[in-house]
Amino acid sequence: MDSLAPEDGSHRPAAEPTPPGAQPTAPGSLKAPDTRNEKLNSLEDVRKGSENYALTTNQGVRIADDQNSLRAGSRGPTLLEDFILREKITHFDHERIPERIVHARGSAAHGYFQPYKSLSDITKADFLSDTNKITPVFVRFSTVQGGAGSADTVRVILSVALPPSSILKRVFLTSLAITRQSSLSRMRINSPILFMR
Repeated sequence: MDSLAPEDGSHRPAAEPTPPGAQPTAPGSLKAPDTRNEKLNSLEDVRKGSENYALTTNQGVRIADDQNSLRAGSRGPTLLEDFILREKITHFDHERIPERIVHARGSAAHGYFQPYKSLSDITKADFLSDTNKITPVFVRFSTVQGGAGSADTVRVILSVALPPSSILKRVFLTSLAITRQSSLSRMRINSPILFMR
């Protein structure tokens, strides 16, 4: 293997950690990128190293090592009394809490619903029986998944608030119509394949 390596030994691990920005540019690349520029050079005077600072926990307790955890024996399980490991896991778990609000993002429009044909033979609701009756409608389209900044073109189940007579496949329906008799609200879902595992 060493016969294929560069003669200057640049493929071997360095004695000290590699400075930021000097890592290889691609996997298998042995050449460090040329990242030096005038702006970075001007920051050298104010850059602080960590050479003279002790490694501490969040409470300021000095520790010698945070890369190895306490174990029961040489190959045993990790111990719960390892407060340094628990602190690192807590930082990792609470670093970024994802948004979990379902149907939070969406857009809306408003208009009216007016039936083309009277449905008085099957219902008593005046907004479905009278062809001259105009019912105000509010329509809201939203997605199940995706937080702020996610794409609107992702294949997910959509939510839509529509008049009660509408039926859309693979769409979550929330129907709301305020009539003279009462408020009509229905919910149904028709999704042959659920997209979450």
